[in-house]
Amino acid sequence: MSQWIAPPSLTGQHLMLVPLTVGHHDDLVEAVRDGELWNHWYTAIPTPEGMAAEIARRLDLQAKGSMCPFAVIDATSGQAVGMTTYMNIDAVNRRVEIGSTWYRQSVQRSPLNTEAKRMLLAHAFEQLNCIAVEFRTHFFNHQSRRAIERLGAKLDGVLRSHQINPHPLAAGALRDSCVYSIIASEWPSVRAHLDFQLSRSRLKDTRPC
Repeated sequence: MSQWIAPPSLTGQHLMLVPLTVGHHDDLVEAVRDGELWNHWYTAIPTPEGMAAEIARRLDLQAKGSMCPFAVIDATSGQAVGMTTYMNIDAVNRRVEIGSTWYRQSVQRSPLNTEAKRMLLAHAFEQLNCIAVEFRTHFFNHQSRRAIERLGAKLDGVLRSHQINPHPLAAGALRDSCVYSIIASEWPSVRAHLDFQLSRSRLKDTRPC
């Protein structure tokens, strides 16, 4: 595997991003059961029974050099509460996609996602010297689209009939994929925006009840 995509360990206030291993299996099974996340037809989240295969799939893509998978570790509990990745890695053109991300329901809409994306973007632009970082999501995944837009990413376009949706509830429906990106010249402004969001979250955490 190229050193350019060697998986780092990244530490923030709310979480740690550590290289995914089979040892995270039990925590991730517990996490995905929080909200029965696999029932969302517009996204691909493993079932509890399929977690081992999903971990193996991601580690196989890592071995092939196209993915760098992480377990998202909650700083308070020390447990894995989700997954995220650098994917579709293009070392020649210094581009990555941040995706295949999910979190247990109880930590959604918390500062955790903002801080995770802030750390991944910082590593991509400041350590890997990326030209651009991309995000893709289902047209109907409005929660994901709003979260991506809150980061400061811009919509590049929609890939219509991009993929066949494998989810049983979608019955083979075609997926339109919304493609967003942040380019290197935008990173200083996006970084300031994310730091401001996180500072507001910390202020709320310290207010008396």
